[in-house]
Amino acid sequence: MSATWKQLFFQIQLLLVFCRHINTKTPGPTPPPLVPINLLPTDERSVVLKGESHTEKVELLNPVNLALECTWTGNQNKLPNITAFWTKDGDEIEDSHLTVQLENEQYNLKTVFNIVSEENLGNYSCVFGSEAKIDFVLAAPQIGEMRDKPIVSYVADSVVIACKMEETKPKPSSWKWFKANGTDKEQIFAGAESTRYKITNVEWKTKLEVFNLTEADSGLYYCGAVYPLSTTMGHVELKVISFFEPLKPFIAIVVEVIILVAAILLYERSRSKKDNTAENAMNNQTNTASQEENNGSEGSSSMRQRKV
Repeated sequence: MSATWKQLFFQIQLLLVFCRHINTKTPGPTPPPLVPINLLPTDERSVVLKGESHTEKVELLNPVNLALECTWTGNQNKLPNITAFWTKDGDEIEDSHLTVQLENEQYNLKTVFNIVSEENLGNYSCVFGSEAKIDFVLAAPQIGEMRDKPIVSYVADSVVIACKMEETKPKPSSWKWFKANGTDKEQIFAGAESTRYKITNVEWKTKLEVFNLTEADSGLYYCGAVYPLSTTMGHVELKVISFFEPLKPFIAIVVEVIILVAAILLYERSRSKKDNTAENAMNNQTNTASQEENNGSEGSSSMRQRKV
């Protein structure tokens, strides 16, 4: 092998060794830094239970270290200690069993929960044995009462669907709209992405306007009030009908009237036929009786003449 080929072979080996140390992976996006739990604000909610059960609603806007405290005054037995534990949405929380001592004629249970996302919301319950329970329902501010009856509109028309949060509650950071698609919710985008929709947000209120309606637009529409911790949903039903739809009851009534009139006419016609038949039969009987009387009178006259 010549010196030139040896040199070329040596350079190729060096190149291969160098390429092995090159990182060919494309660096992914840097994940946003998580807020340390110890830097979250702390909130505390406590309930004193004198009966067997109680439900406390807790509205949350932002991630928080939430201390839930349960105090139960106990029953008549007043055992020196009882077993207590926590559940979330009906499922027992792991390692939450504690033995609670009777102090000052009551039992006390306190635990801090890290509420950092929507998944952490729900129904937290402190349970004292099998005798008492306190429910803490953790949720974002709830939308007020929605329209019970569906909104009715017509094909090729437009409709406005409104949704609002009570002004006594915190103002949402933004609003979103969704349409039910089977078991899922499909977000609605307005503006350049879809000219059939227009969304107007004004502080505690939002409006969705749908243009050029079709029957396929019928269904449930969800408005979402967006808060840092969660999105609160409310829904309204839309029913799109054709202009022929309102005439259906009137047409049904007209058809019923026509059928009724026809039945009456048929009945009257059949009745008149029966009356005519009966009248003819009576006339025939009358004529027959008259003829018989006439025949009888003629016979008696001839008999008289013969006697004379």
